[in-house]
Amino acid sequence: MTTQYDELGSLYEEFSRTPFRQELEFPSVIGALGDVRGLRVLDFACGNGVFSRTLMQRGARHVVGLDESAGMLEYARAREADEPLGIRYIDGTLPDALAGTFDLVLGLYILPYATSYEELVDLCRVASRALRPGGRFVTVLVHPELHPDPDHYTRYGFRLTPKDAPGAPAPLTDADPVDLHLTFSGHDTHIYAHYWSADTLELALREAGFGPVQWRRHRTAGSASDVPPGFWEPYLSAPHAAILDTYKEPEPS
Repeated sequence: MTTQYDELGSLYEEFSRTPFRQELEFPSVIGALGDVRGLRVLDFACGNGVFSRTLMQRGARHVVGLDESAGMLEYARAREADEPLGIRYIDGTLPDALAGTFDLVLGLYILPYATSYEELVDLCRVASRALRPGGRFVTVLVHPELHPDPDHYTRYGFRLTPKDAPGAPAPLTDADPVDLHLTFSGHDTHIYAHYWSADTLELALREAGFGPVQWRRHRTAGSASDVPPGFWEPYLSAPHAAILDTYKEPEPS
């Protein structure tokens, strides 16, 4: 399946080296995941495999990367060939043999791919189907309360605006398209996703068989950095992304 991400493997790798990802997004997601040692993990919408590699390096027992983008998977498999970690990458649909076998599913920006509520529930059901009862689903998506000024995020290497919206942006509603405009290091690339409200996200997760949702806070690496004092405060006050943490409820007995 051809997607908007097919040509972006190396671009995402470069973006992964920016201060935003190294010092804020990675620590935030890794902090939400906690200790992954010994876990069987599905990296749902693994992209170029950056988090698949991180999970394996942090001690996961088994990591499978799943994605629909042939270009992203080509990049991820090339990295695996050059630096073997034992990660398996799968194109498209999760095989039946792997259903119910994972302790943890990480879904990085997969839910914004849904263009309707039905598609949103279907994506949540993929994560649920992959998990054993009690297994966790940690997902990152467009924040329901993102800052309305697109320039709020420019210092971090991107802008986030309603797609094709002239003038001042109106309040977003469910399924509205948004434009993630990557502007770091001279790049000028647009990636399109969809906005979902907090209530709708939690409803879709419940419908897919998940329990209560915890909204995790972002954090910074807390290490020495070249960024100026106060650099992260605007983002932490109004992040563009939310981190949701939930679990698959056991089947009724």
